[in-house]
Amino acid sequence: MDTIQTLTDTFTRQGRVTWIGIRPIRRQSLRPLETVQAVEALGLEGDHYASPGGKRQVTLIQAEHLTTIAGLLDLDAVTPEPLRRNIVISGINLLALKGKSFRIGEALLEYTGSCDPCSRMESNLGRGGYNAMRGHGGITARVLCSGRIRVGDPVFANTD
Repeated sequence: MDTIQTLTDTFTRQGRVTWIGIRPIRRQSLRPLETVQAVEALGLEGDHYASPGGKRQVTLIQAEHLTTIAGLLDLDAVTPEPLRRNIVISGINLLALKGKSFRIGEALLEYTGSCDPCSRMESNLGRGGYNAMRGHGGITARVLCSGRIRVGDPVFANTD
């Protein structure tokens, strides 16, 4: 019989970066990128949330949750931009990274918490946007080791 620790350390596959965006100025729209530099103990280069020692240096959301959020809002689709998250990941349950460090491309990040929705979701997604995002807002992370992150890069729990 597997232990809980064994189960939490078992991933069936790697995730994959499907979208990257930064917001240079607060309340500005996210700017989609193909690649971004993650800077140790700071965050994503050019993003207004990049701050020394912060726990919210990078925000991530699961691509699979975009479909769920759209369904809860009775929309055909939801794009990443209004959700205000930096990186969209497919193929891995981000909550399974709780308490772990993980690699995205060349960078090493550490899970720091859940990324709960804010009241801006009502204006960004329409009435009910806040509740549609609850439980689907993704996670926050800090950068432990600098490196380049590109669309298409693998995402996996660190085993070092």
